[in-house]
Amino acid sequence: MQTWPKGIFSARLIEALFEAKHLASDRLLDDDQIQPASLDLRLGEKAFRIRSSFLPGRNATVEERVAELTLHEIDLREGAVLERGCVYLVPLLEALDLPGEVSAAANPKSSTGRLDIFTRVIFDHARSFDVVPAGYKGPLYLEVSPRTFPILARTGSRLSQMRFRVGQTRLSEAEHRALHGAEMLVSDSTFEVGEGVQLSIDLEGEGRGGLIGYRSKHHTAVVDVDKRDALDVLDFWEPLHRRGKPELILDPDEFYILVSREAVHIPPDYAAEMVPFDPLVGEFRVHYAGFFDPGFGHAAAGGHGARAVLEVRSHEVPFLLGHGQAVGRLIYERMAERPEMLYGKDLGSNYQAQSLKLSKHFRTE
Repeated sequence: MQTWPKGIFSARLIEALFEAKHLASDRLLDDDQIQPASLDLRLGEKAFRIRSSFLPGRNATVEERVAELTLHEIDLREGAVLERGCVYLVPLLEALDLPGEVSAAANPKSSTGRLDIFTRVIFDHARSFDVVPAGYKGPLYLEVSPRTFPILARTGSRLSQMRFRVGQTRLSEAEHRALHGAEMLVSDSTFEVGEGVQLSIDLEGEGRGGLIGYRSKHHTAVVDVDKRDALDVLDFWEPLHRRGKPELILDPDEFYILVSREAVHIPPDYAAEMVPFDPLVGEFRVHYAGFFDPGFGHAAAGGHGARAVLEVRSHEVPFLLGHGQAVGRLIYERMAERPEMLYGKDLGSNYQAQSLKLSKHFRTE
């Protein structure tokens, strides 16, 4: 019986899961589907427009609950528009038969978050979203809810990604400090690291002509999630520039793309995850947690530090956000082994060495 090493799985170990039949897919894998520390998940052939989000619970499968909640079925094989404000459930092409010691977790891909597409993975007998227990065997489904733009998606579109791990992989507070001392996790060597790297917001716009972010427009055209460099920024976004004080009032139910003040670094033997914002600190949140692959911001991979782009929403009331205000934490985790390929120039990664940057769907010129 194969023994799986402790830590976050690299691309090589994810390939080994496929070879051992612990991962399966209805189609051949895309060439770039396996990332340095994650697997992109692909939409299947149909989507169900459902009345509400749900969890199946201990005694039910997803299929049983979908039958109760479906309004209509949509064929994704030739592509279909998913409307904003609606909830869809899509069976994925990938399925799991995990070993008893291997668990999994899912998150939206970076581009998904930057389009304000709310996604969560669910599975049979699940009592929580996105976190798949060790030993799970069965199909996977993706809940998809476009919040800002209507989207065009199709069979094979990749909106979510999954990591695989054995054991407890998160660093302790002391281990975070030691790693920062050895590897400089933040561009400022005097930065104090505690339980992860606390990120703050940049509202000065230095080096960007005072540009501090973007606010999404209403009533836009459709975004094809599989087309890069296809859309004009100004058709979908209102650029925000600093005017006087480095502050920004977040309007309720508006979607903003902002950027961290800190440039961060993920060393090759580690991965990281942005954890949800603590609501006790303010009436807003970083909308999506996200994965950061080994090599993000790493000099040898073409990074030299990279800002974290943040998808931000206010809650029920307007909220004044100030420059340097804390917005989230980056928690580091150990890899089971160093990946052969790192996030960055070797993989043609979209967001290496980034500053404030919209998703790959928008033209940069």
